[in-house]
Amino acid sequence: MIDAVTALFLLILYTFIYVVPFYAFSNTRPSQFRPRDAPSMIRARIRLVTVSCTICSISTLVLLAKADNDGISLVPLTKMGYIPVGIAETLKSLALTSILYAGPIFEKGFVLDEWKDWVRLRGFQTVLGSWIGWRNYVVGPVTEEVLFRSASVPLLLLCNMSVSKMILLGPIIFGLAHFHHFYEFRVTHPDTPVIVALLRSALQLSYTSLFGAYATFIYLRTGSLLSVIAVHAFCNWMGLPRIWGTVRDDQTGIHEGVGEIKRGHAFGRRKISTFLYTMAYYVLLVAGAYGWGKYLWKLTSSPNKLIEF
Repeated sequence: MIDAVTALFLLILYTFIYVVPFYAFSNTRPSQFRPRDAPSMIRARIRLVTVSCTICSISTLVLLAKADNDGISLVPLTKMGYIPVGIAETLKSLALTSILYAGPIFEKGFVLDEWKDWVRLRGFQTVLGSWIGWRNYVVGPVTEEVLFRSASVPLLLLCNMSVSKMILLGPIIFGLAHFHHFYEFRVTHPDTPVIVALLRSALQLSYTSLFGAYATFIYLRTGSLLSVIAVHAFCNWMGLPRIWGTVRDDQTGIHEGVGEIKRGHAFGRRKISTFLYTMAYYVLLVAGAYGWGKYLWKLTSSPNKLIEF
């Protein structure tokens, strides 16, 4: 058993173990001439975070094993979300998150006509063929959830922290772990005003903390590491939902050389379609938020839950 101060100290220490090595080596430290999207930097950082996550996971496993009075057992691995894997929980968590993203899914799939790529699984080709894709949709979600959920949440359980504090405090540390992007952005974009960089980082801190709270909730409710990894990858793929502006089909063009009457008709059709797309998007966005709230508890219910709510 550990106390809350020790648990939070370990969470902060894990964050440093995850982030600090990025700036300890020349091949992982960004500069104006070496952006973080450079393939060589991505590969080097992947190696570092793999080591960092391994160290932190083993540390948590040892602490859980010592706290387990049954000797050698699978309880520590259960608390860390590895056993059981939770296939059903993963599918339900993805379904729940998809409901929340009903509007953006409509925009990307129907308005921008990306559903054909989804059916043909071209997204996997993008991920497998790009180091940026590997980082954003595979390595990032896996390592961040291993560290901030699998290795961290069990420590909060070990100190008997309340559910509300676990869902709020842990994700704040998760959000702060992304604040180092402020430094990276300043290095790679030195001409951008500081206030713009700060606002950008504040926005990132806000949505990463919100996602961290959501992921922690799912993790506690399902006991499945795979669930939060899948939801994390899905949210990275979808991005932040549009909450203002119009929705339009950017593929619809008004070509030069057509008659004035036809051009007028084309502009009229585009204006109508933009209005309809926008109305449909925001209706689905609100309906999705309502549906998400309605099914939040039902779709995260699992006999493998780590704590009673």
